[in-house]
Amino acid sequence: MSAEKPLSAGRLRPLPLVIFSSRWLQLPLYLGLILAQCVYVFQFLKELWHLVSHATSFTEQQIMLTVLGLIDVVMISNLLVMVIVGGYETFVSRLGLAGHPDQPEWLSHVNAGVLKVKLAMAIIGISSIHLLRTFIEAGKIGVPGGLTSEGVMWQTIIHSIFILSAIGIAFVDKMTQQEH
Repeated sequence: MSAEKPLSAGRLRPLPLVIFSSRWLQLPLYLGLILAQCVYVFQFLKELWHLVSHATSFTEQQIMLTVLGLIDVVMISNLLVMVIVGGYETFVSRLGLAGHPDQPEWLSHVNAGVLKVKLAMAIIGISSIHLLRTFIEAGKIGVPGGLTSEGVMWQTIIHSIFILSAIGIAFVDKMTQQEH
C-alpha cells in the first residue's frame, strides 16, 4: 500500500478547492472586528478625557466607576484581539509570525479549543467588572432609575452561569486533549 502525497492547493479538485477557499469569506468579518476595535479605542479615549477633565469634581466612587469602565473597554478590546488574531490564525490562514518578538505567547499553540477557553475567561472577566460596578452602586437599589434587587440577582445568576460554562468548556477541552 503506497502512501498518498497531499495535494497542493493548486491541484485540488474544483469542489474541494471551492470549499477550502471559502474560509476567506471570514476575512471581512475580521476586518469588521478591527473597525470595532477602533471604535473601542475612541470610546476609551473619550472616557479617559471625561475622567481627567472631571478629576477635581468627581467623588471617589465616580472615579472608581469610571476607571472600571476603562478597564471594561480594555478587556473587551483584549477579547477582540484574541478573536481577530486567534480566529484568523485558526480558521483562515497562518499569520507567519514565528520568531517575531511581538508574537503573543498563546498564538503558537492556539486551536479552536484553546480559543474557546480564552474567550470564556475573557467574558468572565468582563462580566466580573460589570458585576463589581453593580455591587458598588448597590446603594442605589430602589432609587427611581437605579438598580433593582431583582436586576442584581439576575446579573449574579448570569455571571455564575458564565463561570459554570467556562468550567464546562475547559473540562471538555481537557478531555479532548487527553484523547489525543
